[in-house]
Amino acid sequence: MLQLGAMVQFLSCVNGDTRGYEYMILDRPRKLLRKKKTVMKERRVVVTGMAAVTPIGHNPKAFYNNLLEDVRGISEIEVFDGSHFPTVFSDALEALTISRSIHSVYQLRQQIWALQFSQWIWDGWDFCILRAANHTIRGEVDMMLCGGSDAVIIPIGLGGFVACETLSQRDGDQTKASRPWDIGRGGFVMGEGARVFLLEELEHAKKRGAYIYAEFLGGSFTCDAYDMTEPHPEGCYRVLRAFACFDKKGAGLSLCMEKAMAQSGIARKDVNYINAHATSTQAEDVLDYRALIHCFGQNPELRVNSTKSMIGHLLGTAGAVEAVATIQAIRTGWIHPNINLENPDDGVDKKVLVGSKKGKLDIKVALSNSFGFGGQNSSILFSPYK
Repeated sequence: MLQLGAMVQFLSCVNGDTRGYEYMILDRPRKLLRKKKTVMKERRVVVTGMAAVTPIGHNPKAFYNNLLEDVRGISEIEVFDGSHFPTVFSDALEALTISRSIHSVYQLRQQIWALQFSQWIWDGWDFCILRAANHTIRGEVDMMLCGGSDAVIIPIGLGGFVACETLSQRDGDQTKASRPWDIGRGGFVMGEGARVFLLEELEHAKKRGAYIYAEFLGGSFTCDAYDMTEPHPEGCYRVLRAFACFDKKGAGLSLCMEKAMAQSGIARKDVNYINAHATSTQAEDVLDYRALIHCFGQNPELRVNSTKSMIGHLLGTAGAVEAVATIQAIRTGWIHPNINLENPDDGVDKKVLVGSKKGKLDIKVALSNSFGFGGQNSSILFSPYK
């Protein structure tokens, strides 16, 4: 049986610099076997295909042009009678539109499989992007489709979030209901959508002459497991990571972003655009902002916005659709506005947040964040392909 000393010794190794090595505990205490790994050339991953279905556009170009022009997708629920709910608005999509779009995605999948050079991941959030990229980096595939969709604006879906007391109940103009970082926010607005990326190993993409939208640099995910609906109240709190203590500056939301940068080899000063999670809820917006400023607040070029201000929270596909917006910002050099930000919360610097109009930005490295229920956090990094 392993003694505590052997366990501590092992943990100190795996949390140190272990690049190029793997560690294994032997059956005797205080004994470690160090075995050198085979060194492989780093494989770069690029985005060579995108598709999106959103409340304000059914392809990436239309979607992002509408974001830039302040087109809003929130309206009263029409697919069922929601009059007995305190929230009666959303940004739902027509079921037929979703069905046709998903069908076309599966047709594409069959064509790709027929060529036998790709695999498929269908999952929620940014996790599918990270999984697909890791398969490509490890040389297991050269191309990989990754996608996600969510459509839960039905009575039971709406009722569940009403019970959690997380939805906006704003009266009057529904287009003003989603207002990240504004002092008058009162909850998020449910949305629906879908998106698909084609990730590809760089040399493979160049060989076939593929158009490259952006380069995927890396990412990370963490879980603080603090609450069903909210991140830890400190945002950056003292935790145990594999029994090794980190200080208050290295965990929660901040830890996720710091791990993403460490994994990608990206310096903080290079990240000058962030598509934030910012859902329009009281607690989460503040913690989100504090974590961003903790990690990147020293960068005078930093600009931050929230796509949810215009399309609401697309739940399981929110991060994925927002990744499309992030890549389109890189491609176009334009970042979309934060709408409904009329009275910023205390401590929020409006110079960091994009204003009510679109803005020009030469993006060096872009970060897309998703921080969700149960303390599940993910961060992914993109840059222009050079």
